Amino acid sequence: MVSGRAVKTGVIGVGRLGGYHAQKYAACPGAELVGVYDADGSRAEAVARECGCRVYSEIDALLAAVDAVSVAVPTRLHHEIGVRALDAGRHVLIEKPIASSSAQARELVQWARRGTLVLQVGHIERFNPAVTALRGIDVRPKFVEAHRLAPYNPRGADVSVIHDLMIHDLDVLLHWMGHEIERVDAYGVPLVTKEVDICNAHIRFAGNKVANLTASRISKKKMRKFRMFQEDAYISVDFEKRRAEVYRRVPPGTPKALPIPGADDSSLRVLIKRTRAKKNEDALQREVDAFVTAVAANAPPLVGGVEATVALELAEEIARQAEIVAADGFG
Repeated sequence: MVSGRAVKTGVIGVGRLGGYHAQKYAACPGAELVGVYDADGSRAEAVARECGCRVYSEIDALLAAVDAVSVAVPTRLHHEIGVRALDAGRHVLIEKPIASSSAQARELVQWARRGTLVLQVGHIERFNPAVTALRGIDVRPKFVEAHRLAPYNPRGADVSVIHDLMIHDLDVLLHWMGHEIERVDAYGVPLVTKEVDICNAHIRFAGNKVANLTASRISKKKMRKFRMFQEDAYISVDFEKRRAEVYRRVPPGTPKALPIPGADDSSLRVLIKRTRAKKNEDALQREVDAFVTAVAANAPPLVGGVEATVALELAEEIARQAEIVAADGFG
């Protein structure tokens, strides 16, 4: 459908995040940003002026003019707008979480399959330089400790912190740990909204692998760290600083190896491999570029609907347990 020419793109919902999507399409060499739609016409006009595209007053008119769209509306509308776009035969990049429920997510996956369309989900941490730097490295953790903390922001407060923030870590966790979950225990409490605002989840995977995740949107400072422990390495990922470090125990005499502080055996050494993002590395631009590339080739996206659905199913189980505990007052 788009062979030999730029992919015609549009954005449905140009609030803060959707506005960024429009900017990235405008900057993508393989894309032509045709237009944007938003229920707030003045906001759509402002984004269109900035990005040099047209404002559409009707979603169907925008869909008729493009090959692919980003859907960046509130989560409760993801399913409705996503189905509308897929039914029109358009490829879709939908923001996370993929939908309000896993049942809705599965329907979106089916619509995409029926039309042989690309359905990519905006799990942006997969495009974080700290994560992409680990490609080619044997990542097979036995234990994971993750913290995703943020100051309160009304944006996203219509859903729990599990669906707003923890979902990022759940997607990355499943990517590295696999999908064979044996047990989930979760605890959470609402503090400033009606939804769970702070949550801890303990997840046991097949093969005696364990993950402990904490997410909070009432913290003083941001923290987005993911620590992985495996038989031959300790891997630290800092999403905020876009940096990854790999520590390995190596034999004496290994070049650039350092002594392990406090180790009784002086022959032990640690080799540190550090990776840090360059200033011009933009995770959202990478995400949008990858979507455009997948559409042009009609190829599977890096983060597809099936993976996003599994992450949402896990988020739902965590939320179910956290809400029960919250209702019981941690009884």
